Amino acid sequence: MLQMRIAANRAASEKDDTPRRSCQIPLSDALPERVFGLTGKSETMTPHYDAIIVGTGHGGAQAALALRQNGFEGSIAMIGRDKEPPYERPPLSKEYLARDKEFERILIRPASFWADKDVELVLEAQVVAVDADAQTVTLHDGRRLTYGELIWSAGGSPRKLTCPGANLSGVHAVRDKADVDAIMNQLDNGAKRAVVIGGGYIGLEAAAVLRKLGCDVVLLEALDRVLARVAGEELSRFFEEEHRRQGVDLQLGAMVDCLTGDGSNVTGVKLANDTVIPCEIVIVGIGIVPAAEELVAAGANGPNGVAVDAFCRTNLPHVHAIGDLALHANAFADDAMIRLESVQNANDMANTAAKDICGNPVSYHATPWFWSNQYDLKLQTVGLSTGHDQTVLRGDPATRSFSVIYLKGGKVIALDCVNAIKDYIQGRKLVESRAEIAPEMLADAATPLKQMV
Repeated sequence: MLQMRIAANRAASEKDDTPRRSCQIPLSDALPERVFGLTGKSETMTPHYDAIIVGTGHGGAQAALALRQNGFEGSIAMIGRDKEPPYERPPLSKEYLARDKEFERILIRPASFWADKDVELVLEAQVVAVDADAQTVTLHDGRRLTYGELIWSAGGSPRKLTCPGANLSGVHAVRDKADVDAIMNQLDNGAKRAVVIGGGYIGLEAAAVLRKLGCDVVLLEALDRVLARVAGEELSRFFEEEHRRQGVDLQLGAMVDCLTGDGSNVTGVKLANDTVIPCEIVIVGIGIVPAAEELVAAGANGPNGVAVDAFCRTNLPHVHAIGDLALHANAFADDAMIRLESVQNANDMANTAAKDICGNPVSYHATPWFWSNQYDLKLQTVGLSTGHDQTVLRGDPATRSFSVIYLKGGKVIALDCVNAIKDYIQGRKLVESRAEIAPEMLADAATPLKQMV
């Protein structure tokens, strides 16, 4: 899943025609000191990798897989801040927090897989500087690595509260395993009252799981509806009603003044109207900040993430950027420059970058899709609803199975489908073809969408 936030910017990036290296790099040509430099056996030479991937999330893992699948035989290192091998992020706010899945079940691949594919994992490490001319990255502990190709898939960091009390113990994001483990530890130690700040998908999913676990939950959204940036009003109102029905105290137009505490632990959230909501847990889900600072400092075009061309190339030679931080012209947004925070985008961009590096460039053109699980509801989205000028309600929300179809200039640009998998599957073709169909036909739930293609 991962929240699909659309960050629009009309600046365009120019295509970099720097020749790409061949994939046929014999493993025997990889410098032997690359292992020594990372294991501490020797620090006399700078370790070299034919490809370095920064980020061990979905995009980074898929980039390594795609390089191998496309015949890349050179050395690969994947650098990540986590201490665990690559794992899925969407289950963190759902099945993992709910303890429906053990951590091993959300690993993207077993730990041994990466060694079998000769992909070296450099974990608990962070790149703090990039020298594009020298093709070098510097890690937080001073280690320097050189690269032939660099794929920047660092994702983003959770946006933090800036009010007093934001750094108290008990205030959490939901971005990595450590975040969720900390929440689970508090629950195990008796915490029962939670405030969720932010009515996006992360906040709604966390609220749903916390209610399932028996917590008293207050959800605060500063705007006048949840999901305001990514969905139409019909969908927003449906999920608001559902969360309230499930016992969530959902407050709209709620502005946080500060967090209160006992000196070290959070004890409440104070609103601008002076109301104080007592709690032991605060979960902050107010978006991310693209993790692009080091690449921009090296000369990559920003400012909202890193601008890339149709092949995920940045303006820096031998550097690609993919995933949440990649600002790209998207055909499903009328070629506006946007960022997409979704698993789909991370994986498809990884494939695009890998093919380009391996000498088989295919421009990025992937249909956006997304999903969210809340209670017994499965939301599936296809396309981008940004800029829509009309919505069509297909089905009855009271039945807990319906779709919202988004039109722009009479053309279908997106669908939000709640417990309506057939609409999701069949509606994809309508989105991809920008089909022009009479709204009254789209609203007829008795007629399958496939008959309208």
